[in-house]
Amino acid sequence: MSLRYAAFLILSSVPLVVLGQGTPPAPAAVKPQRTPTPNDTLISPEIGSDRAVTFRLYAPKAETVKLGSEFKNGNLDMTKADNGVWSVTATVDPGTYRYTFNVDGVRTLDPKNPLLSESVGNANSMFVVPGAPYMDVADVPHGAVAVINYKSTALAGRMRRMHVYTPPGYELGGREKYPVFYLLHGAGDNDDCWTSVGRANYILDNLIAAKKAKPMIVVMPAGHTSAGRFTPGSGDEFLKDFTEDVVPYVERHYRVLTDRKDTALAGLSMGGGQTLSLFGAHPERYAYVGVFSSGVLARQSPTSVEDWGTEHAATLDSPAAKKGLKLLWFSTGSEDRLLPISKSTVEMLNKHGFKAEFDESAGGHTWINWREYLNHFAPLLFQ
Repeated sequence: MSLRYAAFLILSSVPLVVLGQGTPPAPAAVKPQRTPTPNDTLISPEIGSDRAVTFRLYAPKAETVKLGSEFKNGNLDMTKADNGVWSVTATVDPGTYRYTFNVDGVRTLDPKNPLLSESVGNANSMFVVPGAPYMDVADVPHGAVAVINYKSTALAGRMRRMHVYTPPGYELGGREKYPVFYLLHGAGDNDDCWTSVGRANYILDNLIAAKKAKPMIVVMPAGHTSAGRFTPGSGDEFLKDFTEDVVPYVERHYRVLTDRKDTALAGLSMGGGQTLSLFGAHPERYAYVGVFSSGVLARQSPTSVEDWGTEHAATLDSPAAKKGLKLLWFSTGSEDRLLPISKSTVEMLNKHGFKAEFDESAGGHTWINWREYLNHFAPLLFQ
């Protein structure tokens, strides 16, 4: 036997091992397939062309599920089907609304809906029923909304946030400067709300495109501070932050006009009270002032509206307060609990020589009204 043939016989009897791979791995365990559930294809909310909105939640072990929403009669019991899906359908007027589910007493978002609106302590699911042209997304030039984080020197270096709307074309640069509108939110909300549920950017886009409003920069600061909510007096944290940080930041970083005739201020509910406090302290700074669903609130003047007027008489009665003031506009709903305060505040200001306008709308203390107030107020600015 030749040596070559002997070597062949020896090698052919040795098991083949591929170099670098070692012993072949054991077959992987087959993963069991997940059982499909109705949640896999669930749609919520489903908005029909007839404005019927169906909300759904897969919760097969829940005992009760309720819908809580901002549309009229929007607090509804949901019904459970045999497949574990809870649902309810309601016909809803055109608009933007926030909602949540309550599952066995626990507040929860809609897990099938990525559209959210923030508040100061929670988030809310949100839906849009088209059909309100003034706030629908239209085929017009659109502005931009920036989320701005800044360090507040007035609040010992705390990081704060605001939203800023710039009109269509602003980002193209140039030297053009724009008037500025400071727009404040209400209690419990935050600086996100005027552009989420409030639709402020779309309202301005549509007004500007229709040439009903001047192109403007809209600044929406956070009205709450980390120390709590709005408190009375000149030492209020928000008022300090607004005056010492928000306005200077905007004037440094944006192409804004800074004269009184180019500056507007408005707010809803708590923001309306803050608007009055800012105006009462420095009325010469604002040519256009709007108060939505608000007036002099108890936390501003623990006694009465008249006392607030007396406390601010030095500024309210000064010629500088009225010279250059082009608009002092109030609107509150007929079903709003703050309607008496709004009316008495208008009366008090007019006793001090102002010509405050008051529009009593329908409805209550809701975003349904506040969006419409903005749509009415913005075209009156900078004319």
